[in-house]
Amino acid sequence: MRRFLLAAILVVAGLSVPTGPAAASGHPRFSALVFSKTAAFRHDSIPAGVAAIKQLGARNHFRVDATEDATAFTDRNLARYDVVIWLSTTGDVLDAAQQGAFERYIRAGGGYAGIHAASDTEYDWAWYGGLVGAYFRDHPGGVNPQFQTATVEVLAHDTAATRPLPRRWVREEEWYNFRTNPRGAVRVLAEVDESTYDPRGYSEPEGSPGMGPHHPISWCHRYDGGRAFYTAMGHKAEYFTDRLLLAHILGGIRMAAGVARFPCGR
Repeated sequence: MRRFLLAAILVVAGLSVPTGPAAASGHPRFSALVFSKTAAFRHDSIPAGVAAIKQLGARNHFRVDATEDATAFTDRNLARYDVVIWLSTTGDVLDAAQQGAFERYIRAGGGYAGIHAASDTEYDWAWYGGLVGAYFRDHPGGVNPQFQTATVEVLAHDTAATRPLPRRWVREEEWYNFRTNPRGAVRVLAEVDESTYDPRGYSEPEGSPGMGPHHPISWCHRYDGGRAFYTAMGHKAEYFTDRLLLAHILGGIRMAAGVARFPCGR
């Protein structure tokens, strides 16, 4: 418990958790691949997100490689990484052979961390939909502002992704609505309080409804032999300078990589 409290203090103070023999020896604690290929809408925050994750790696002693080349998805190459981070990917980004390699990677105990538009990806690949937990439906817009300040209710503080966060976290975001509610299949870590903003999405002329009183925005679960973490936050480039968001992402990456506790189901 003392070690986890110290880690939380370090995360809040400097987004750094340099503990363990690997950090002491100078060897990376784990390896991460950031994948940010887009085949539909492209977020202009992707470069900022890649840079922020690389900086997190430098400060927390894990190796980060980044690519938009889908040919990186081979059995041999994926075996080099403890976690693959899908950063605002969109559309169909992998072919059948690449999908097969990623499925085998997860089944072998690999980690997945999805950020923001990772849920707006591969709608025809049902296995991926199960991995991310839910597909994007829409976000506020049209009848109301696309970006709104709202309150995130952090439901658990026993994970690396949530320990640094306040119980009620007020922030601006493009708040995603999902096609289905993953609650029950995943452990919801945080939900956005729809009473604090207008959740109506753009996908219907009058604005589609939100997701109701329990609107998941971040979650984790075990899936097909591997570990999966997802957060819908992270649309704007400026958000990747938000220390609390970076602490949340760092914790989720560490959980998915298997170097932090993963209390997210069997």
